[in-house]
This record gives sequence, structure tokens and C-alpha cells, in this order.
Amino acid sequence: MRDWQPFLGLPLWVWLFVFPTLLALYCLWQGPKAAQQFQPLWRLLDSIYKAAGAVAACFMVLILLLIIGQMVSRWSNFTFHGSTEYAGYAMAATSFFALAYTLTQGGHIRVSVLLNLNKHTRLWLDAVAMFIAAITATYFARYAVKTNIMSEVLNDRTQGQDFVPEWLLTFFAMFANSPAKWGEMWANTSSELVYTPVWLPQLPMSIGTILLAIAIWDYLMRLLATRTSHIHSEVLE
Repeated sequence: MRDWQPFLGLPLWVWLFVFPTLLALYCLWQGPKAAQQFQPLWRLLDSIYKAAGAVAACFMVLILLLIIGQMVSRWSNFTFHGSTEYAGYAMAATSFFALAYTLTQGGHIRVSVLLNLNKHTRLWLDAVAMFIAAITATYFARYAVKTNIMSEVLNDRTQGQDFVPEWLLTFFAMFANSPAKWGEMWANTSSELVYTPVWLPQLPMSIGTILLAIAIWDYLMRLLATRTSHIHSEVLE
């Protein structure tokens, strides 16, 4: 995690683990004052989680449309190249974009046997469990991004029959390059279809795991600041 130090000024582990832990300790120390200070940020993050959930729902609808497209192609004797791969990409995107929103809605499985023993230890056991989960999710997000970068460096391509337009790759590549290079990038871009680079379907994995890690740190800080858990499962009758 030292390869980012020339860009960030400090080792990456300091940004990913030390600073969030210090913020969590600050919330524990200040309590209601910290809750008041972070309230605008929490509202913004809640909006981001809901937006990610909406994106996941859109990819779920896309899976349905792809299945319908496969059915129509069979009926009309038309070959739908790469439909299976596209459906797999959409399913992965649905799963990863929904991670953070599902956490905030209490949709993840949480074993609460020890938490329900008594009220005195509930707060600390919940905080310790969320801290461990935050560390684990942060490691997951870090290496998901590293996998994404390595796929791009190796120019790894899918082995299926799925293709994407080259301009789509240029669009996403803009976010990883300075604006001074955008003109040259688009000048060298054609409208032809190319084999899908692996980093493209891996993007939802990186984004989703980052949002999940942020959400767990976020709700850990809310727990320590307000002394109550903000993850409430929906009651189904």
C-alpha cells in the first residue's frame, strides 16, 4: 500500500484505516456534538446510497430486457452475440451497486445473538463488529480497485462474444486522464466495436465495494456519536 504515497503524500493505509479510525474515535469522544457536525455529510451519503440502489435496480431491469432480447432472437432466428456475457455483467453490477443501500436498510444478514444479551454490552459489541467489518470491507475495496487497475495495465480482454463501442471505452478513460489529453484521446477513437476489456465490467465491483466500505465506516461513526444503531431491518409480516 505504499505505491500511492507519491500521489497522496502518506501511505495508503493511513488514508484507508488510520484517518477513518480517528474520525470514529472523535465521534465516540464528542457524541452529540459530532453528530450535529456530521449531519449534513450523513444526509449527502444517504442520498448517494439511495442513488446506488436505484442504479442497481436499473441493472436488474436491464437483465430482464436482455432475457427478453434472447427470447426474441431465438424466435426470429437472429443471433444475439454476447447476450449471456452482458447479462452476467448486469447481474454483477446489480449485486455490487446494491451493497451499500442494502446495508443501510438492514438487508444484510447480521447475527445478533450476542447483541441481544443485555443493553450494557450491545453498544460495544456492535461497535467492535462494525469496526471489524469496516476493516474487512476496506481491504476488499482496495484490492477490487487494484484488480481493476491490473486488468487495464495488462489489457485483459474477455473471451466471449461480447463487444463494446470504442467510444465507450474512451469515455470512461477520460476520468483516469488529465483534460489536456482528452482531445487526443477522442481524435484516436473510432466507432468500431472491440472486444470488451475486463476492467469495464469490473468497474461496478470497484465502485460498489468502495461504497460499502464508506457505508460501514459511516454507520460506525453514527453508532458511536448517537449511541444507537441506525441500521434497522424492515419488518415483514
